[in-house]
Amino acid sequence: MKLCLIGNRGGHDKHVWDALPHLPHVQVVGIASGAPEDDVTPWLRRCDALGFTPQVFTDYRQMLDRLRPDIVVVCGPFELHAEMTAEALRRGSHVFCEKPVALTFEQLAQVKTAYTASPGRHLATIMNLRYDPAFYTAWRAVRDGAIGTVRLINTQKSYRLGRRDAYYRNRATYGGTIPWVGVHAFDWIYWYSGAAFTSVYATHSMQYNQGNGDLEVSALCHFTLTGEIFASASLDYLRPATAPTHGDDRVRVMGTDGALEVRGGQAYLINAATEGEVVLPVACDRQIFQDFVEHIEGETTALLTADDVFAVTAACLLARQSADEGRVIEFERSNV
Repeated sequence: MKLCLIGNRGGHDKHVWDALPHLPHVQVVGIASGAPEDDVTPWLRRCDALGFTPQVFTDYRQMLDRLRPDIVVVCGPFELHAEMTAEALRRGSHVFCEKPVALTFEQLAQVKTAYTASPGRHLATIMNLRYDPAFYTAWRAVRDGAIGTVRLINTQKSYRLGRRDAYYRNRATYGGTIPWVGVHAFDWIYWYSGAAFTSVYATHSMQYNQGNGDLEVSALCHFTLTGEIFASASLDYLRPATAPTHGDDRVRVMGTDGALEVRGGQAYLINAATEGEVVLPVACDRQIFQDFVEHIEGETTALLTADDVFAVTAACLLARQSADEGRVIEFERSNV
């Protein structure tokens, strides 16, 4: 299978490189910079280490036309994810895209249209935390009924701010902290609940962002889902520089028969069958890009589908709109 890569932003392309040694039939044949300032040298070094000799392009469309890849990995500028994804889908490629796949409702509609017109193509974003051992273990426990019926979900994404590239400081090129950071939390909510979003009320703030322009450093989102399931997402870049890890990701799922929590890389269960809080052995036998490829080949059903991508991306855009406008937004009345 021929693989092409576009851009070099976001940092989640590591999941592709980690999988490639286990996918010898997938060959990197082309690399294109997503923007003039993007440096693809790190990708070329990775290719050299893996024995690939890809062609290098400055125009990604030219690369797609000449090489006709089976799979395209999109890691270009955030504001171009939708355009690049749509162009690849129209040419018959499967697309593995950095999250979020769109920064506006118009962009999301563009991707949906291209996907609908490309039957048999697989589309996924790099929402890698579905494959994290602790979060995957907790999901399996929820799915297997360990806590009964899900009623309430609390999620947390807390990061160090650190030094951010210039594009994080502009809403037009960053998209906002709710879409960039919140996408993972919203995906947990959607995945664990198995329910559809029905409304959201969100707030966000740029105060104390250390001169980073439009970048919001704190946000809080409250969702209602079908069946009167409630969920929250706490998002921030307020984690101290001295913290032992860059991020602190957590989920708490309350059900009719018990509780599950993920924190510090561990999963904890309390229900009628446990003596107090039990630490579950965590494991995940799937890897996100390998899962993507094996889904294309019909060997498995991927954990993440295009419908999941569209639902979670819509949640991101509507939550950001709610925070911008200071009002509750009903999903069924939106145009997404």
